Amino acid sequence: MKILVINCGSSSVKYQFVDTKSELALAKGNVSRIGMTASVITHKPHDKPEITVSAEILDHIAAIEYVVSLLLSKNHGVIQDKKEIDAVGHRVVHGGEEFQDSALITQELMTTLRHLIELAPLHNPHNIRGIKACEQTLPGIPQVAVFDTAFHSNMPPHAYIYGIPYVFYKRYGIRRYGFHGTSHKYVSERASKMLNKPLAEMKVITCHLGSGNSAAAIDHGKSIDTSMGFTPLEGLLMGTRSGDLDPAIIMHIMAREELTLNEGNTLLNKHSGLAGISGVSSDMAEIIEQSREGHEGASLALNVYCYRLKKYIGAYAAAMGGLDVLVFTAGVGENAPVVRKLTTDGLEFLGVKIDSKKNNTAIRKETDISASDAKVHTLVVPTNEELVIARDTERIVAGK
Repeated sequence: MKILVINCGSSSVKYQFVDTKSELALAKGNVSRIGMTASVITHKPHDKPEITVSAEILDHIAAIEYVVSLLLSKNHGVIQDKKEIDAVGHRVVHGGEEFQDSALITQELMTTLRHLIELAPLHNPHNIRGIKACEQTLPGIPQVAVFDTAFHSNMPPHAYIYGIPYVFYKRYGIRRYGFHGTSHKYVSERASKMLNKPLAEMKVITCHLGSGNSAAAIDHGKSIDTSMGFTPLEGLLMGTRSGDLDPAIIMHIMAREELTLNEGNTLLNKHSGLAGISGVSSDMAEIIEQSREGHEGASLALNVYCYRLKKYIGAYAAAMGGLDVLVFTAGVGENAPVVRKLTTDGLEFLGVKIDSKKNNTAIRKETDISASDAKVHTLVVPTNEELVIARDTERIVAGK
């Protein structure tokens, strides 16, 4: 099948057009600044140069129409007719407890998604806009929702229940859900293939490190715990998110600074993390550069980041009763050897030990960076969430 994979944000649409037979992305791109002046589209066919186009794109419907027109373009396209698009797969951030697997999009599913907006008000509304835009632009073509939360849906209650009155779980669904599920699923499966060992026989910790970060404990192929929680704010230190925090802190700050609920939420999600500690940037590449130049704030942010990740690795190894494979993925995980080194230093007692030369040269490629005498394999695995979405979309549409 040829699957159009869509990931909608508030003012953007990221897309890939994937041939599931060859697992090749025939084209990929991004529409940014939707609804603003001078919207920008980047489009890269697999066998042609990338192009950048400026246009006035007022909404997601116009954005999807532009994407389809580029796929059909005589000079920059990869198909000749809309009918060559067999299905559309959408990244949907939150599936709640209702969706434990990807699902064909129906009116009933859309009604449920709208009810789930309160669990992911920053993400699900934009995912819904993308679905509606594709319905209008590509009528009759089946669409599938692939949920970030689905991979973690089989966590045991002792991993997802919080220490608050149980009635709030029953009333409002307040529990750990976890995110980045498609990434954790993909890289754990790739680790299995790289090591030629069944995933069902391994204890794996996957570390998705980008602008948002999460770790997952994958025991015999199942996610049994993950660092993000009710929202993507919990867990590891991130680019602009605080990660784990004493809940009394935000109440204290809000009282002292006379912040509204919205301002408190913005503080934790947009002005904390690497950016908040360093005072320099939310971008890890810049943090590393400034740290090397002696910037104290950047050095502190880097050390806090890696220390917290190290603690999660230790905790998840304990939760699984051992560890066979440690995986680093996403923008930082794939491209920052210093983060991998600072994180793994001191984990030799778990059997984690990396080879410095392998680590320093492992940039955006599948690499086993383990030392020759390491008992645990440490891998760098570039993620491919779009391929997971395409595979799931094909499976659901084909009724497999």
